Amino acid sequence: MSQTSFSRGSLALALALAFAAPATAQQIPRMDPAHCKGQPEIKPLQPLEIATSKGAARFMVEFADTDRTREYGLMCRRALAADRGMLFDFKTPVDGAAFWMRNTLIPLDIIYIKPDGTVLSIARNVPALDESPVPAGGRIRAVLELASGRAAQLGILPGDRIVHRIFPRG
Repeated sequence: MSQTSFSRGSLALALALAFAAPATAQQIPRMDPAHCKGQPEIKPLQPLEIATSKGAARFMVEFADTDRTREYGLMCRRALAADRGMLFDFKTPVDGAAFWMRNTLIPLDIIYIKPDGTVLSIARNVPALDESPVPAGGRIRAVLELASGRAAQLGILPGDRIVHRIFPRG
């Protein structure tokens, strides 16, 4: 997804993730969904919690913190469990980030997270394979991808707090 790519992917930074795949994903060719080859699940999974007005929502997430893992993200996955996700860590604040869904076979909710660990914005129900850039709308440190519809089911809103080791404790 990127217009700049980093990637679910880092950086060249108009990230458009295809996995929303990141910007460097422009180097990853479009693949036939029947023969799509992504990356294996990134292990070990890490705990992540979202503190919402409805209570805490807990997930086990894959942690994408290298250019390659961010670039490939959730490309070619055929399913994402309701209690799973992928956290893309850019390590430093990023401006102008945008994700896209190249080779991403499942619709997703894309949650953009500020450097302090609060939710900046949420792109809900982003369609599979849609390469339209989905901009964050501000400065972020990370992106969380969840199964489509989970943000609404759990009442996740901008301003909610993400609890994960990369964010300061609030």
